[in-house]
Amino acid sequence: MKLNRWVSTITAVVLAISIAITPIASAEEAYTIADESIYDLLVDRYFNGTNSNDFNSNSQDPTMFAGGDFVGIERQLPQLVKMGFTIISLGSIFPTEKYDGSLVTSYEEIEPQFGTKEEFTSLINKLKDNKLKTMIDFPLSNVSENHEWVQDPTKAEWILERTDGQVRWNLSNEEVQQALLDAVEQFVTTYNVNGVRLTNLDTAQTDFINQIIAQIKEIDDTIYVISDEESDADFDATYFNDTNEIYRSIYKNVDQDSSNQLKNLEPFIKGEGKPTQVMIDSINTDRFVMDVEAHPPTRAKLALASTLLLPGLPVMQYGTEILMNGPVGPESHQLYNFKTEEELVDFIKNVQILRNSSETLRRGEFKLIKNENGLLTFMRSSETEKWVVVINNSGKTQRIDIPKAMIGEGKELQAMLETDIVRATEDTYSIVLDREILEIYQVIDERGINVPYLIALGVVYIIFIAFIIAIMRKAKRNKKAEK
Repeated sequence: MKLNRWVSTITAVVLAISIAITPIASAEEAYTIADESIYDLLVDRYFNGTNSNDFNSNSQDPTMFAGGDFVGIERQLPQLVKMGFTIISLGSIFPTEKYDGSLVTSYEEIEPQFGTKEEFTSLINKLKDNKLKTMIDFPLSNVSENHEWVQDPTKAEWILERTDGQVRWNLSNEEVQQALLDAVEQFVTTYNVNGVRLTNLDTAQTDFINQIIAQIKEIDDTIYVISDEESDADFDATYFNDTNEIYRSIYKNVDQDSSNQLKNLEPFIKGEGKPTQVMIDSINTDRFVMDVEAHPPTRAKLALASTLLLPGLPVMQYGTEILMNGPVGPESHQLYNFKTEEELVDFIKNVQILRNSSETLRRGEFKLIKNENGLLTFMRSSETEKWVVVINNSGKTQRIDIPKAMIGEGKELQAMLETDIVRATEDTYSIVLDREILEIYQVIDERGINVPYLIALGVVYIIFIAFIIAIMRKAKRNKKAEK
């Protein structure tokens, strides 16, 4: 086991101790989409669990199918569970001529290279057993020219346009609308999915989209329905085209203008709208790392922390946690590398432990304390809890002074990612945070020296020191043996 893996393990243990000693109020209300977080992957690019369905794959050609399948996702489930996301978005899984599901040939079957209906059902059930929800994409238009409806001469009027092997449906045609409604209903009633993302909205009118949403909700009102396009339809979460660009521009380097960071979040913060999907990149964009000017791991940590902790619906593209790179298209849809370092995976896990444990941290009242050139400080509060989040995306150590009246009398701030405790000095709580660091503080009752915590922390570090000594002794013995 490598040294940095031990450091990550110690961090996780200390975090667990912090939570055990500092109880977090449990959520009693039913989950809403604002409590969720989405991990967005491509089935073909994740993991090849069986060669039996590799009918037309070539992992050496980035434009071809690579062999990933439902069995592979199921086998690598521990990695998904570890990061704490609550929804796994599989993309489009219908029969397709392209690995990313963008050239659908039917709405009635499953892509055979991804697996069988039974394997898909098994994956859904395994995800559910691990408290994970399943979301799939349903494209409303831009299907393959070989789609089964296109091949039917009686449906010629259903086609609006053919371009470069793609077909756009005439989405104002009532027969097309009914056929799509029937296809969505058939899929949702056949498979126990928890979410549907409508893609390729094209010319679909808001009223028609709302019909689809209403039909899905009539089948099961707990199914989330979202889109990856801007729309006035009644989706469970909103989407804005410029969101990932805003976050990329802020976190590509230190000291960037961060004034627009809350731009698309404000309606939800004010209680006037749905939560916004918050992301630093997507399946349809360049990778975030392409914009980064220095030290990608740090950039990614700070950027992801903001998407996970600000009010909204966090969405993370597969591979972001291992710093996958590449321009939009096949180069950004690389095979997942399970042999890379997992420092960022562990970081995401630790943040998600806190987010998933606290309803207040997910959807408590939001109060902005400071947002200036990369320094973001805010509070989430409820009747039972208060949290302070500081993200110092600047090039220098920062001091944030918070009035005692905002925190309360007889309180202190317990850092959850590190070991710091902040106590009031006169009428102010002063937080000092190094450059390019973030911290999540829970407001707790003042308790002086936390003896149980220090003892537990000491035990962890004694174990760590013993491990280092053992490694050194082993290296010394090996050196002697070589002589």
